[in-house]
Amino acid sequence: MIEEIRARFNTEFSVEKYQAFLKDVGRDFGFSPTFRIAETPFFIPKKLEKQLLEACEQVFDLIRQPNFKQLTQRAIELNPSVPNEDGHTQFLAIDFGICEQNGDIVPKLIEAQGFPSIFNFQFNLHRKFLEFYPFLESLSPYPEGMDAKSYLQILREVVLGDYQPEEVVLLEIEPEKQNTKIDFYYTKRDLGIEYVCITQIQKVDRKLFYQNREGKMIQIKRIYNRVIFDELELRKDLKLNFSFQDDLEVEWAGHPNWYSRISKFILPFLSGPYFIESKLLSEFDRIPEDLENYVLKPLFSFSGSGVVFNVTQEDIDAVQNPDLYILQKKVNYAPVIKSPTGNVKVEVRLLCLWPEKAEAPQVVGNLVRLSRGDMIGVKFNKDKDWVGGSIGLFEK
Repeated sequence: MIEEIRARFNTEFSVEKYQAFLKDVGRDFGFSPTFRIAETPFFIPKKLEKQLLEACEQVFDLIRQPNFKQLTQRAIELNPSVPNEDGHTQFLAIDFGICEQNGDIVPKLIEAQGFPSIFNFQFNLHRKFLEFYPFLESLSPYPEGMDAKSYLQILREVVLGDYQPEEVVLLEIEPEKQNTKIDFYYTKRDLGIEYVCITQIQKVDRKLFYQNREGKMIQIKRIYNRVIFDELELRKDLKLNFSFQDDLEVEWAGHPNWYSRISKFILPFLSGPYFIESKLLSEFDRIPEDLENYVLKPLFSFSGSGVVFNVTQEDIDAVQNPDLYILQKKVNYAPVIKSPTGNVKVEVRLLCLWPEKAEAPQVVGNLVRLSRGDMIGVKFNKDKDWVGGSIGLFEK
């Protein structure tokens, strides 16, 4: 959207440079990401940055309310609950569609997650773009007051806590098969922690252990949790030596309960210019007749699973538990990125960290997804160019 930067980037872009860029990413670990990396960053002007940060502050205000746990207790009752929940989430991923409203460009909150995102991949993706487009040094993926050094410092503080890297693990379901495993590789390189499959964890009394690369059993003092419970629930084939419901002698970097509390569950509590009308399906006295203007979303699904974009009465009737779904008004994504083959829609995920002793969360970085389809996501963008995952760059 910053016209000068967009024009220069498009002039310097070539398919050959893009392919070399992808090869450079793949060269770090001899592995190419399984998700599509978009050809371009998203260039964010000051006005839009200000709006995004204002909207985040309003989300922060909600989750910092003294009664927030009481407000979201129903979310815990509807999901598996894990003991020893901490006082606040340590991770936030807040997604905004860049939309058109009454002729103006405005960010609209799509959802929020009290869960980590690909923090380390984004850190390295920015560096890759700078290698191929050095003039982008005039922009930054970090908000004012943050740079690459401070970003990595606060991420290390939140993930490691007071422990040595070998005492902390990134926990996931079969991490080598995950679509985000490139982030696990960078996390290990940048923070020094191992990524471990949940099936490889051993429990002795209340303690958990993993086997390091040298074959030594190491006690896990802190878990950087990347396990999604709805995925775990589907994997009946997995044999675990512990349960998340056990009272364990371990700290959580991202306690699992926050994934339930800070989710689409909080959308009905938010109102204002940056928020979309959202309501639990169970709270409608009458279902709207103009369902074509709504999206039906499960409260606790991940990566767009179960979302119905073109809603019909049959979709509503098929819902077995209305407490687990919301109807959200559709918004008009604005195709604000000019590509050589047409304009592209954008969603910005602001990445936030909340160290244990800090008074509030803070925005530390971002992730951007580009789309030409009705929705953001791979299945809506098959065989298209200038779509996929990228990063947003702010004016300095």
